[in-house]
Amino acid sequence: MLTFQNVEFKYSNQTVFTDLNLELEEGEFAFLIGKSGVGKSTLLQLIYMNIFPTSGYVRVGDYDTTSIKPRQLPALRKKLGVIFQDFKLLQDRNIYDNLAFVLEVTNTPGKEIKKKINDVLSEVGLSHKRSNLPEQLSGGEQQRIAIARALLNDPILILADEPTGNLDPETSREILDILTKINKRGTAILVATHNYEIVKRMNTRIIKLENGRAFKAVVKKKEKQE
Repeated sequence: MLTFQNVEFKYSNQTVFTDLNLELEEGEFAFLIGKSGVGKSTLLQLIYMNIFPTSGYVRVGDYDTTSIKPRQLPALRKKLGVIFQDFKLLQDRNIYDNLAFVLEVTNTPGKEIKKKINDVLSEVGLSHKRSNLPEQLSGGEQQRIAIARALLNDPILILADEPTGNLDPETSREILDILTKINKRGTAILVATHNYEIVKRMNTRIIKLENGRAFKAVVKKKEKQE
């Protein structure tokens, strides 16, 4: 479902990846770890094709960085849900309108918009917050809304970039539990994080970025967070 094949990527004269190879299976849950600046966010951008490899290729479903056309990018991104550390909610709109905006730009019919929003808000347990502005929600609630937004188009893969970075440990566990529940329904999830505490809770694959490449990693329970 997701393949990186011999990927090299450079920013100006700085090499981020050299001969990067990894695969994610359909419905898999994996963590992406590594020190700050190693390229976790860059890897996620390569997946939703905001940037493209210098050489090699990234394939997501039927889309490939070597052949995708600009007009196909919206279709690719509809298959992906992206969750950011800083939520990226529109501060001048209530929660319902934040979610509706995502569907309106893809010309989703009005009746379908209402149903989809009801479904995703129920999924994250925040149906009662639909009329609130983002500033009226806690950080954990805003991240749950960000997860709801990522679910709107029934993605095959959710990319979460430091989704617990601004949250306390208890709220972080709640966010991870929601992502786990979503994964059990069949949606693949890739979580980029430096928070080893949440990684240690999961019995799942861990991908470590180091020296421009990807490696299988094991995080032991007694290992301290970097």
